Amino acid sequence: MEKKIFRNPWAWIPTLYFAEGVPYSIAMSVSLIMYKKMGISNADIALYTSWLYLPWVIKPLWSPVVDLLRTKRLWIVSTQLVVGAALACVAFTIHLPSFFQVTLAFLWLMAFSGATHDIAADGFYMLALDAGTQAEFVGIRSTFYRIAMLTGQGVLVIIAGYFENHGGIQFAWSLTFFIVAALFLTLFVYHRFFLPYPVADKKGESGQIKNFFSEFFKTFGSFFRKEGILLTIGFMLLYRFNESQLVKLITPFLLDAPEKGGLGLSTAQVGVAYGTFGVIGLLCGGIVGGIAIAKKGLRFWLFPMVFIIHFPDLVYIFLSHVRPDNFPLVCGFVGMEQFTYGFAFTAYMMYMIRAAEGVHKTAHYAICTGIMAMGMMIPGMFAGKLQEALGYQTFFISVLISIVPALLIVSRLKIDPEFGKKKAA
Repeated sequence: MEKKIFRNPWAWIPTLYFAEGVPYSIAMSVSLIMYKKMGISNADIALYTSWLYLPWVIKPLWSPVVDLLRTKRLWIVSTQLVVGAALACVAFTIHLPSFFQVTLAFLWLMAFSGATHDIAADGFYMLALDAGTQAEFVGIRSTFYRIAMLTGQGVLVIIAGYFENHGGIQFAWSLTFFIVAALFLTLFVYHRFFLPYPVADKKGESGQIKNFFSEFFKTFGSFFRKEGILLTIGFMLLYRFNESQLVKLITPFLLDAPEKGGLGLSTAQVGVAYGTFGVIGLLCGGIVGGIAIAKKGLRFWLFPMVFIIHFPDLVYIFLSHVRPDNFPLVCGFVGMEQFTYGFAFTAYMMYMIRAAEGVHKTAHYAICTGIMAMGMMIPGMFAGKLQEALGYQTFFISVLISIVPALLIVSRLKIDPEFGKKKAA
């Protein structure tokens, strides 16, 4: 087959960014539900699945390797093959007595490959498209990444829930991971033949390695010499402090029986509530939040959004006390809390863009995403043990109290009132 330098972006951008979102969704959401259904404790689920964030935390450290060795295209297809193989290995090993340790190892391999895929895909996007086309398709890539999240948190969980009722829990989750492995291997084959071969997508010259790494560490260090960097890092670590704890315990709360303080939903119901209504609410909230910041700027919205991002805490305090058995009502609350979270999360994204401003904005933004992942990883590791000690009701109240550090940090930030506002035509 002829190596085409250019292909219509619609032929590969949607599938590429769908492939980018699936591993993250499995690591952050699907794995929690699977381990809960397999009988793992909340403390162990929160602690060990939090380690799956690590590849996204440290991915800026090996991003130069992706630039130096081989092409972005080769990295993309290779990591997709590894992700598909790792998912198939999860499916094969769920039945083992030591399934928890073994499947975690394969999920970590998937996460590492997925984080590497992110680096290569984002670089390939910039190499294969001119600046105008990049701007045109930035919304498309974001949309299909979110569709991947919807697929993981919704469709895959619903499939697992269906087969739980027709063959047992182990069979259901093994089959679900076989399905997603086959999907990913299909994406590997498709991209192997249909990704373009941009002229600019070249491997680094071996003679440049020493200088490249020297410049990389200079660039890395320049981020930490920025004015007010300690406040910036504090904001990125603490703004989502509540979410880092909630995200590990929401699905266990929804799945646990009422006598254990949960809502007693089935796996399929969780897929519908959190993976469908929740993701739709998240998408809509993100759109509205972006419009709000474009009109008034980041400075205007930042302080209000600190309160708004803690609205989900109130929702789960309410649900844990009332424990309604009305499923449509639960779906409504989940959709509502995800809408408010998506709305307030736009402030975080805009602040990362602000923090990355300067000559090395691409590298500095990658560092910001690593700090973001660390802020999700570390608190989440201990959230399960805290919940088991306090119970769901008191745990959700303690999460609400975590608003205090974020308020203190935000009150000290200095932001240009015009930053984030859409410029008049």
